[in-house]
Amino acid sequence: MFAPFEQFESWIGDFQCWPNQNDLNQLGAIYNKIPYTRSGQKISFTTMIKGKTDPEQKYETCIYRTGQVQTREKNWHDFFNALVWQIFPLAKSVLNELHYRELATVSVHDNPTRGMLRDAATLFDESGIIVMCSNTELIGLLRNFQWKQLFWDQRELVQSSMRFFVFGHGLYEKALHPYTGMTGKALIFEAKEMSMKMSITEQLSQIDRIVADFLSLEFATSACLSPVPILGYPGWCQQNEREDYYDNKQYFRERSSKI
Repeated sequence: MFAPFEQFESWIGDFQCWPNQNDLNQLGAIYNKIPYTRSGQKISFTTMIKGKTDPEQKYETCIYRTGQVQTREKNWHDFFNALVWQIFPLAKSVLNELHYRELATVSVHDNPTRGMLRDAATLFDESGIIVMCSNTELIGLLRNFQWKQLFWDQRELVQSSMRFFVFGHGLYEKALHPYTGMTGKALIFEAKEMSMKMSITEQLSQIDRIVADFLSLEFATSACLSPVPILGYPGWCQQNEREDYYDNKQYFRERSSKI
């Protein structure tokens, strides 16, 4: 699950204790990949700002207007968020812009109701999974909740033709202590066979552009996201090496079940 972070292995390995905000800010310079907001502001990680303003509005608006991402020290959730900004800078910046524009609309119309777009954006930001697959049959099995057929009967084909990439920083935090029941909210894309053979760094860069375009042009509600029991993916937990693991209907639910 943490494969996207392998590119930062040497940087992470240098720390004897928690990296602070300055360390996180240096990461982009080290790898020559500094993220920017859609408003053109360079992303920087700063300490939390206390106040009476609505926390989410303050957080997202601050990012969009200044590039400052308020980050708690010694906090896995915020640490993973910072790393995801490095891995998927375009997609993260689009999500921030979606929040900012929705919040601006709410402010103008004095409407405190949280809209479907912000709900979906938050869900993907926290629990998102990106599925890239070069086989349409496998995509069909995933969309139709045919989990055992997908992850067990077609196991070898899944391993060669389907990739899961964790996007949500909340999901990364959960993955520190994975448990049966972990579910990602997936965006599913058909990938060319050649793209599956790229290095993971090349794949992530390509995926970032694809996801950013989708979020900008087509993303509207949580209906765009498919629930996926991610521990079913081959190799992501020891238990799924057994066929009977996929007989757990409480986790690998049928399509008719409410999720």
